Amino acid sequence: MGQGGEPRRAHAYDGELGAAVARAQDGDEAAFAVAYRIVQPGLLGYLRGIVGDDAEDVASDAWLEIARDLGRFKGDGAGFRGWTATIARHRALDHLRRLRVRPRSAALEQDVLDLPGPYSTHDQVLETLSTERALELVRELPRDQAEAVLLRVVVGLDGPAAARVLGKRPGAVRTAAHRGLKRLARQLGIEGVTDDGPRTLGESK
Repeated sequence: MGQGGEPRRAHAYDGELGAAVARAQDGDEAAFAVAYRIVQPGLLGYLRGIVGDDAEDVASDAWLEIARDLGRFKGDGAGFRGWTATIARHRALDHLRRLRVRPRSAALEQDVLDLPGPYSTHDQVLETLSTERALELVRELPRDQAEAVLLRVVVGLDGPAAARVLGKRPGAVRTAAHRGLKRLARQLGIEGVTDDGPRTLGESK
């Protein structure tokens, strides 16, 4: 992913999100509902990519923890998005452990080629797929690539924020997301394209 690229739609809402979170921390229940409405779609999409049909149950558990610990959060709208993704990821991994399902190991691709071309891999992949179909294909990626794509594209986190959620270096997350999008492009038969910057899943130009 391009180092300067950031999810546009997510950032458009982060000012409103930050204000809502601040009011919610002061006890405004309506403001908490606003924060939920902004964050939940991306969070649910991310969880669907990890736990599939159990995503709504895991999201409910995550929001209970988010509501309980809201007073401890410090940061802006973008920070809240990353904080909630971290909580959701922990609940998802707990869920997988309870089901005795081990997350897929990260298979490193050593032969990824960056083919030059006029179009963005990211844009072409997302414009070719419906949201549901995209999540199905993302779930087939190696674990590190799937989570990187989900956090960057579905949740709308920038590289450093996604790296904090995953406990990895930003460069490693950027590389994993890039490889994941390249793999998706190959599955779709898209060739000769490059990866510019991320957009939130389903957002059109």
